[in-house]
Amino acid sequence: MKVLIVDDSPEVVESVRLNFLMLWPGSEVIAADTGRTALRLIESGHPDIVLLDIGLPDINGLDVLEQLRLTSDVPVIVLTARDMTPDKIRGLRLGADDYVTKPFNHQELIERVRAVLRRLTVPQSGAASFAAGEFEMDFEKQEARLAGRVIDLTPTEYRLLYYLVQSAGVVQRQEVLLRKVWGEAYKDETDYVRAYVHRLREKLGDAARHIVTERGFGYLFDPSR
Repeated sequence: MKVLIVDDSPEVVESVRLNFLMLWPGSEVIAADTGRTALRLIESGHPDIVLLDIGLPDINGLDVLEQLRLTSDVPVIVLTARDMTPDKIRGLRLGADDYVTKPFNHQELIERVRAVLRRLTVPQSGAASFAAGEFEMDFEKQEARLAGRVIDLTPTEYRLLYYLVQSAGVVQRQEVLLRKVWGEAYKDETDYVRAYVHRLREKLGDAARHIVTERGFGYLFDPSR
C-alpha cells in the first residue's frame, strides 16, 4: 500500500512514516510539503490513500481536496489542527473520507486508514440492478446512472447510495447508515452522513428527489417520488 502524506512539518511526516513502517509492514510512505506537489504526486504516483493537512504553505488543503476530486477518487483523510465544525463539514462535502484532528494517536490513524480502505470493498446485492425513473443502479458494474449517464461517485458515496437503495421505501436511521457505511466507530459522527447525503444530492441531479430527509430520524430512498 502506498500512502501520500501532505504536510509541511518534517516531524509529522517522519513520525507518520515510522509508524506505518512499524504497524503496517510493506507499506510505502511518500510525502509532499505543498499542495501543488501533492496534486502532481497524486497524478503521477497513484497513492492508495492521501493524508492531507489543511494548513499548507501554498494552497489551503481543502482547496487541494476540491481540485483533486475533479479527477481522482483516491481516498482522503484530512489531518488538521482545526477542530472546527464548519471546516469539518466543508471537508466532508468536498469528498474527504475521514477527518482526524491533531495531535492524533498514530494507532488510531492506522485504524482510520484501515476503515477507509475497507470501504473500497463494495457489498454484493442479490439483484442485478435497480431503477426508479431515469435513475438506475447496476450492482454488478457498481455504477449509478441517470438517463444512461454514469454518475461519478467515490466508493464511500456509492456505499451510502447502495444502502439507501437496498432499503428503498424504508427510513434508515442515521446511526444505522453510519455503522453500515463507515463502521461501528463512526456511529456518533452524524456530520458524516449529513455531508455525504448533501454530496449525493448534488451529483444525482433530478434523481435527488428520491432521497428524503426524515428530520431527527434519518433518510429514505423513495422511488415513487
